[in-house]
Amino acid sequence: MATIYHTLKPEEAQPLASAFPAFLKNNGTNFPVSGLAYNDTTQESAYWVFNAIGYGSGNLSLDIYWYADTETSTNTIVWESQLACITADTDTTDVETKGLDSLNYFQDTHLGTTGQRLHKCTISITNLNSIAAGDVCWLKIARDADGSNATDNLTGDGILVLAILSYSDT
Repeated sequence: MATIYHTLKPEEAQPLASAFPAFLKNNGTNFPVSGLAYNDTTQESAYWVFNAIGYGSGNLSLDIYWYADTETSTNTIVWESQLACITADTDTTDVETKGLDSLNYFQDTHLGTTGQRLHKCTISITNLNSIAAGDVCWLKIARDADGSNATDNLTGDGILVLAILSYSDT
């Protein structure tokens, strides 16, 4: 039994026509830090495509590495994810109109008084859109800026630095 990992970098995200988080690159003191800046008042989302090589069974885990642009209190941010999967040469679904499965989310708390502190949260993706080994899949990552799933009261942008998707091969 092994775990398969897909690294999802901000630079590889795909936008829709609107409501896409801004790509930014900050020149830190010792190295650059890039990310997607998800607004605190506008629902924004980004998309990644991956191949479900070796998928066996069970839920997917999505680790989101993020920091707050300006927040220094213990407010919360809500990250969301949705999945769409297509089995090539089998599914008759139109790839350009395929729907996303129901969303999964995680409410994370900013830890204390340090601005730009790196945080990690994990979304358990249980709405799997009938994923099968070898499927081409699209993953949406969004911020719940309107608080429709849980309270998101983190002021300023939430910066997604990296996401790692993982699943079991058995």
